[in-house]
Amino acid sequence: MVPLLGSDLLAIYLNDHFGASTAGLELARRVQSSNAGTPVGDFLTGLVAEIEEDRETLERIMEGLGIGTDRVKVAAGWASEKAGRLKLNGRLTSYSPLSRLVELEGLLIGVWGKRTGWLALLEIAPREPRLDEEQLRQLVVRADAQLDGLREHHAEAAAEALAER
Repeated sequence: MVPLLGSDLLAIYLNDHFGASTAGLELARRVQSSNAGTPVGDFLTGLVAEIEEDRETLERIMEGLGIGTDRVKVAAGWASEKAGRLKLNGRLTSYSPLSRLVELEGLLIGVWGKRTGWLALLEIAPREPRLDEEQLRQLVVRADAQLDGLREHHAEAAAEALAER
């Protein structure tokens, strides 16, 4: 395998995850706002807080490794979430049950990606003393709990959105 000249693969990898965390956080905030006062909205209030904490944790891990954040990737994450709002949902101007379903699927994908990122760091942690293995294990457990909650609300959203009428 030919190494990439002038690149630090860990920095690229973590910045990709950091940029994606921007999109995920924006999506979670929007879905929470659109579902305020409902069981899914209540769940998402807690999830948004946890995603914010996880993003801050990732930033601290990057700082501890001497890796700066790539503003272009952060901006791309923000813009991709905004572009995702253009998805047709069967209604011209309002939120629909399909909106909730698709957005929860986006959050499931994002949290799964975050989980795999923590697992990748856990894989290299024994050789990288600046990584805290116990912290990474706890982050994986938290991502698993987030996935469990999202799966539950996703099932309910699927039943509502896709039921024959």
